[in-house]
Amino acid sequence: MQPLHFDTALENILAHNDDYEAEAYVFLKEALDYTVALELKKEQRNSKHVSAKDLLYGFKDYSLKEYGPMAATLLAEWGIKNCSDIGNMVFLLIAEGMFGKQDSDSREDFIEYFSFDDVFVTPFLPKKLIIEDK
Repeated sequence: MQPLHFDTALENILAHNDDYEAEAYVFLKEALDYTVALELKKEQRNSKHVSAKDLLYGFKDYSLKEYGPMAATLLAEWGIKNCSDIGNMVFLLIAEGMFGKQDSDSREDFIEYFSFDDVFVTPFLPKKLIIEDK
């Protein structure tokens, strides 16, 4: 069987699942590429497989790098609200043959390693003004 192109796989997913926007899957693919490149460089290894934890933190870093304070808004608009959403998208792409999987990989690997509010919202809130009584 001929492997599908990403666009075809994305059309197949969206025909059966509208939880996430098409842009979310494209961004996830970019975030995976970003994470794999960092891991290959950092660990001097040949395998392109990354753990769920590595992908989640790579996704976080790539989101902040690309969108900064707008990351939370954009991700929510695409339907991505937590780490589990990323895992759901990963496994939809695996089912379409776009991402690889090891036997030990599961959706449960995409536990909430971090809160989206803690990483995408809180750092960009205005700092409280401290007024000292004189």
